[in-house]
Amino acid sequence: MASELRSLASELRTALHRKQLDTAASYLSRAKHILLQQNALIPTSSTPPQLVSLAREILELGALTSIRREDASSFTRYYQQLQPFYDAEGHLETTGSTSGLDLSTSQRSKITGLYLLLLLSVGNTSQFHTVLEGLVVEASLKGHNVEDDSYIKYPVELERSLMEGSYDKAWRETKSERVPSEDFSLFSNVLVRTIRREIADCSERAYPSLPISNAKNLLFLNSEGAVVEFAQERDWTLHDGRIYFPTDPESAAADEEQPIGQPEKEIVLSSATIIENSIGYARQLETIV
Repeated sequence: MASELRSLASELRTALHRKQLDTAASYLSRAKHILLQQNALIPTSSTPPQLVSLAREILELGALTSIRREDASSFTRYYQQLQPFYDAEGHLETTGSTSGLDLSTSQRSKITGLYLLLLLSVGNTSQFHTVLEGLVVEASLKGHNVEDDSYIKYPVELERSLMEGSYDKAWRETKSERVPSEDFSLFSNVLVRTIRREIADCSERAYPSLPISNAKNLLFLNSEGAVVEFAQERDWTLHDGRIYFPTDPESAAADEEQPIGQPEKEIVLSSATIIENSIGYARQLETIV
């Protein structure tokens, strides 16, 4: 059984390298069936160290397969399945029972960094900090800094930028060479969409309208055509090169009380100013909440 699992793990790595995701999923199904037969999907004190490492490697490859299939729910399940294996291997290291234990294939920091990025992309900051605090404690016990690991540092710096309201800085980070691997870029794209929605929500509340040209940079979109498509998805009105946001009934009532003859304030701002004002508004909303 162990030799068959090793063979499946090798074939799984090859399929992932070649981006043959359906083939990888087939290998995963077979490997997990064998692990289930061996009662090795959850490690126990009686599980041989060699089998612990092999099962952990297969589950990690499963997690990466899920990411490349853009299946966040499946990735989360794999992440949760992996925690007992990481704990078991840590315990074996502590007790010196490392005979047969293979840590050279461990992708723990990468899987954990990806999970942090997923939490960030869906706005689950409480769980993000819970996981991070555990990593900080563990690293300090080993005399390390958690941000020495590039896989962990990347989501931590992104979260820091978002908490500061520096959406433009966070966006630049997702496009920079500091993205640790191609797998991270998948969740980075999800995060960019989340940031874009946040800015759009704030803009709707902050402005009656914006020029399409300004909205392109504000929303980190590549063309005015992409702005038009995004505007249509949100039911924004387009007219004479401007986006008109839905009118809030309370705001409309206030506008009706405006003195007759007072000119409507024209908002034509530079891209940088628009971003700054949107971020400021986001901070105000956060304070109110």
